[in-house]
Amino acid sequence: MNKKISDKDKQDWQDFLNSTDKLENKDQKISSTPKRYIEKSIDLHGYTLEEANQKMTSYIEECFINGVNKINVITGKGLRSKNLNDPYQSNDLSILKHSVPNFIKGSDHLMSKIISIDFEAVENPSIGNFEIFLRKKK
Repeated sequence: MNKKISDKDKQDWQDFLNSTDKLENKDQKISSTPKRYIEKSIDLHGYTLEEANQKMTSYIEECFINGVNKINVITGKGLRSKNLNDPYQSNDLSILKHSVPNFIKGSDHLMSKIISIDFEAVENPSIGNFEIFLRKKK
């Protein structure tokens, strides 16, 4: 492929090179206003329901104070939970994956610090974690 550059294109390029006008640096605009985005994770494997709820209460408060935007909560899928064999236990609420988000949702104090909880991930049987998005501290 052999295209000739027109005389007009050559003249435009030469005019550009000789110009004293400065071009706007678009990259500078993006980097001059960086968005501070902080994400933290917590792994609740091995915790009892009560321990996990207490841990999440203090963890959400700590993250909110420190300006964290998103918390990744690792609970596991609940597939190895011994509670599945007990007919007197709830199959959902006895498993951390379901009980922790419901505990948080039921706490007005915690929900005042939260924008949203990813309940789609909670309901998905192939996912062993969910995310919490926190509000900005005023």
